[in-house]
Amino acid sequence: MNPDILQPVPAHPRIVFLRPLAAGRANVDVGPFSYYDDPATPERFFDDNLLHHFDFVGDRLRIGAFCAFATGIRIVMNGANHAMGGFSTFPFNIFGHGWEDGFDPATSAAENRGDTVIGPDVWIGSEAWIMPGVTIGAGAIVAAKAVVTHDVPPYSVVAGNPAREVRRRFDDPTIARLLDIAWWDWPVDRISRNLNAIRGADLAALETAR
Repeated sequence: MNPDILQPVPAHPRIVFLRPLAAGRANVDVGPFSYYDDPATPERFFDDNLLHHFDFVGDRLRIGAFCAFATGIRIVMNGANHAMGGFSTFPFNIFGHGWEDGFDPATSAAENRGDTVIGPDVWIGSEAWIMPGVTIGAGAIVAAKAVVTHDVPPYSVVAGNPAREVRRRFDDPTIARLLDIAWWDWPVDRISRNLNAIRGADLAALETAR
């Protein structure tokens, strides 16, 4: 399997790998095999689904390996935010005609929430919204139409607006062992040999596969 081909399932062109789409984008990092599923224009993921991501803001989007993104998700970056430190949030400066005079870009930059990080093996449901500066931990699941405004712990399931943790997929000792194993960092040939352990529920078998 080549993580750098655009359409990995020829019978289903609605599925695209995101890493080749991210090529040439200086402020986006995508791990191998992460994909987006959209029946209309999946190849426009970074144009239509990644919002307000401007080079001059300087924030980055980091997507781990083996993520699954359902149709219509939105990732909102810091460029969407207005300065909130003064009495008005209206962006007078962008309209010119003298309204830009005296505007200090540092007032907006100071309120930026940092990079957005989506860890490996994350599943994001249809029409979920990811707000600026959040980190979604490895193995997490974001329910359809959820609005994620805060960090999501690894292997947790979140839902709602704002998204709240519904449950953990595994107990804390198991999560710690899974994060230590980090199968998504293995060479592809080792992953291929051990798919039953990776998609199974036998932790001992997965640890043996290391």
